[in-house]
Amino acid sequence: MEHLRCVVERITYQNTENGYTVLKCAVKNYNDLVTVVGTMPDTHVGSVLSLDGMWKMDAKYGRQFSVQKFEETLPATVYGIEKYLGSGLVKGVGPKFAKRIVEKFGEDTLDIIEETPDELLKVPGIGKVRVDRIKTSWQEQKEIKNIMLFLQSHEVSTSHATKIFRTYGSESIAIVKENPYRLADDIWGIGFKTADSIAQKMGIEKGKFVRLRSGIFYTLNKLAELGHCYATREQLIEKASVLLEVEQPELEITLDEMLRTNDIIRDVFEKKFEEKEAIYLPPYYFSESGCAKRLVHLMSGRQKKCENPEKILEKVAQSSQITYDEIQWQAVKTAISSKVMVLTGGPGTGKTTTTLGIISAYKQAGCEIILAAPTGRAAKRMSEATGMEAKTIHRLLEYKPPEGYQKNEDHPLEGDVLILDECSMIDIMLMYNLLKAMPEQMSLILVGDIDQLPSVGAGNVLRDIIDSGQVPVVRLNRIFRQAQGSRIIMNAHRINKGEGIDMRGGKDADFFFAPKESNQDVVNTIVQYCKTNLPRYYHVDPLQDIQVLTPMQRGECGAINLNQVLQEAMNPSKIFLRRGGTQYRLNDKVMQIRNDYEKEVFNGDIGTITKVDMEERELTVLFETREVVYDVTELDELMLAYAVTIHKSQGSEYPIVVMPFTMSHFVMLQRNLLYTGVTRAKKILVLVGEKKAIYYAIRNETTTRRNTCLARRLQSDSEESKEVKVLRS
Repeated sequence: MEHLRCVVERITYQNTENGYTVLKCAVKNYNDLVTVVGTMPDTHVGSVLSLDGMWKMDAKYGRQFSVQKFEETLPATVYGIEKYLGSGLVKGVGPKFAKRIVEKFGEDTLDIIEETPDELLKVPGIGKVRVDRIKTSWQEQKEIKNIMLFLQSHEVSTSHATKIFRTYGSESIAIVKENPYRLADDIWGIGFKTADSIAQKMGIEKGKFVRLRSGIFYTLNKLAELGHCYATREQLIEKASVLLEVEQPELEITLDEMLRTNDIIRDVFEKKFEEKEAIYLPPYYFSESGCAKRLVHLMSGRQKKCENPEKILEKVAQSSQITYDEIQWQAVKTAISSKVMVLTGGPGTGKTTTTLGIISAYKQAGCEIILAAPTGRAAKRMSEATGMEAKTIHRLLEYKPPEGYQKNEDHPLEGDVLILDECSMIDIMLMYNLLKAMPEQMSLILVGDIDQLPSVGAGNVLRDIIDSGQVPVVRLNRIFRQAQGSRIIMNAHRINKGEGIDMRGGKDADFFFAPKESNQDVVNTIVQYCKTNLPRYYHVDPLQDIQVLTPMQRGECGAINLNQVLQEAMNPSKIFLRRGGTQYRLNDKVMQIRNDYEKEVFNGDIGTITKVDMEERELTVLFETREVVYDVTELDELMLAYAVTIHKSQGSEYPIVVMPFTMSHFVMLQRNLLYTGVTRAKKILVLVGEKKAIYYAIRNETTTRRNTCLARRLQSDSEESKEVKVLRS
């Protein structure tokens, strides 16, 4: 074991989950910066570290100092103090003011800030407002340091400590000591495993009720992230037992107690002549049951009286420039004579044209029409196609944190018909809140492509409504002649049928395949296409018009690695904020990865970083027409979006899509994934990778069935339907 004392010059990488860090450090008697690696969760540029560890030679990165134990001390040298303050640790002090302050006070700088901060007014350019901010920030940092001293032994990262402090303030340590599992319940980004790690270090026994209860919640939440509304009892006990490393009988007792206190909800249903127990988190149970009741209620309600449908269709035909085929006419007719109706079909089958016919028919009937879609991009596309205003569902329901949806059963929507696009993306909880806001007389038209991937959130709403057999469904399956010239559209339908696809390319083609055998070749080709070839040939903006879509987050051809490679190639800006191992650079393309109702940005929204304030440690992202400000501690809500997963691309269309498809993505290669990726391309699609991966995906129709009961609850013999009938009578 050797000892090293150094000053942190640069943080090359930091994993916020486990604290693993790669640093470039200045060490006395070393001409070059030394690479230091190890678990060092609480480190900043300018920090002085006392390290114990050993030297090792990494085959790829060369000589490194591998840390076994580290300790941070406040910097003693003027240079170290300037680096420390200039790192953005203290709000109101960036590199510029750090230099001025240290020039004024030298080695006494930190004592001045601690004991007599008003002395900072003597520094040119620093006024009272900035001094007050420095005081507040320094005090917060001291409190965070105290929390870190408590949490560091429990391997909690700086970002988590900051979140704990922001949530609980001065009570942080007391709350964590009393029940560390509260962290998993209260703070986004801190999961059960982090809370459990803290609890274990504090000596909480594995079989304690508070731990088992939190583990069951965590297991149900993880299943919800995979799309399940519930877990069967056997599934829940088995998964939780593995997670918690306890015997199943202990969990059975905990589960029964949680059911008794209504922490979770039990439902019983029959499957293949066998009774099954479904265990729900309350929000998912009430959303699914509530969706069923409200849909049944809506379908059994009275529609706004309109004249003879045949007369309306005649007027639509006379006033329209569009020629509708038989199925499209059937869809328009079904729409104006039904309270709830589903319109589904793949690309090029005329969903948009048919929707225009339905809108025209309702207008002829004198109805007030509302248009909505789950995402901003989908709503914008709907507006462009119809010439009418279309809102996101959240905007339509006037979501305002922390009160929630302003439109609800007490303050319902006003109108006669609601037309919803991209319905395959709508999860069970959003659907429930939407249905709650619909008045009884309103009609509902659901439009979507049933063969796409299901929603990111829990549920399988569109498919369940279709599978219930209780709602009229019109499926468009004829590919129109103008669409037949597009290989993107023709290949999408071939994929859907499990057939081979046309990958010939050609000068005027819109579908290309670049065969590459190694992952490194795939990555290099994608960079070449995105940076040079495609922008030059099609005269497009590479950041705005080209989107890389990939099956997975991880791996050489996954979104995480591709983002770093593409960022380096396409945006070499030196103006950035760092969070963990990611640099968020000026002009970077980024994606929001959680619903943030206060900022009014939602999971999947893509924007551009238009401003980086390195002193205030804030950056500004432009989403469509809105600018949103993020503090450095909130950057885990954003990820680089040069490359995103196909799942995250749902509801969006891009002029040009570049998609790696290799056998390294083996576990994700499914037909509906490839189909969804291909149908995101509006003008050009470039597949890069292995033919066998593409054909494997086309043949692999197996998709994981989601645990949902909406279809069953819509049946006429279900409890929900019976309840509505009783209310009606």
